Amino acid sequence: MIRLAALDMIRLAVLDMAGTTVADEGTVEAAFVEAVAAGGIEPGTPGMDGALAYVRATMGQSKVEVFRHLFPGDEGAARAANERFEAAYERQVRAGAVAPVAGAGDAIAELRAMGVAVCLTTGFAPSTRDALLDALGWRPRIDLALSPADAGRGRPYPDMVLTAVIRLGIDDVRHVAVAGDTASDLLAGWRAGASIVAGVLTGAHDRETLAGAPHTHILASVAALPRVIAQVGSGEADP
Repeated sequence: MIRLAALDMIRLAVLDMAGTTVADEGTVEAAFVEAVAAGGIEPGTPGMDGALAYVRATMGQSKVEVFRHLFPGDEGAARAANERFEAAYERQVRAGAVAPVAGAGDAIAELRAMGVAVCLTTGFAPSTRDALLDALGWRPRIDLALSPADAGRGRPYPDMVLTAVIRLGIDDVRHVAVAGDTASDLLAGWRAGASIVAGVLTGAHDRETLAGAPHTHILASVAALPRVIAQVGSGEADP
């Protein structure tokens, strides 16, 4: 699935947040359990087991869209669950339950030193995203952060990647690298036309799941991305 021809330099790296640059440690799933339990899906029941299986399979996607699936035909229940999820996750953020993935901060700094703009993307609402950025002190360290509300649709659609291209003045989608820990991240990057679409093994989906999605690389973590980008820029191949 390599498609790195006709590329002279990566200008933009679009990086997922939870599971890719931000260590999850179960915080996202715990917030989901709290949100759906309050909506009537009881822990320890087949309904909760099914809900968690769906949540895990769709990690990376817009959270409100996930709740629309779990509460079909009831937009009010879906939105209420999304609000509960955001509140629960933001409490964990304020309590210090999140931290950068090992090497992620250095990778972001290295990319920007290479002249590569960095956009962080997430399926979280803007308020949750911003709480994460503030907790990590990352606002001055990135060029842009996007949620589905900023772009139109969340992953697996390409909207957030393409919005980053437009807002940051990138001339060609082939000058983009995308990295994420879920199949939805990879599909979004592929649909956007990015030349590097890298799965990372620090989050929700395992190697087998990532390998089943369109990609150019599977990396141990986002810490390896600057090296991959440097190799592409020099004309080396490193699938």
